[in-house]
Amino acid sequence: MIQTHALADQEILTDVLTAQKQICGTYNTYSSECMNQSLKSDMLNILRDEQSMQSSVFGEMHKRGWYEPKPAQQQAVCQTQTKFEGVSSQLS
Repeated sequence: MIQTHALADQEILTDVLTAQKQICGTYNTYSSECMNQSLKSDMLNILRDEQSMQSSVFGEMHKRGWYEPKPAQQQAVCQTQTKFEGVSSQLS
């Protein structure tokens, strides 16, 4: 006999959020490497829609207390800022 496991809402939303992150990353890569401007525009529109869906899922999970990103420590923020200021100055 096969036993089934009904997924809880939290498990479903976690799975959807993970998939949306992956989808957004894929569309971001494809749109940045696309040579055809019409196709690139379409890819960017799809990416924007996917990001909106990801944001909605994230918002719902956050509202329910199921997804609580930890705030960055000030030292880590400063280190990242310094790193990208260095990269920016190298590109100038």
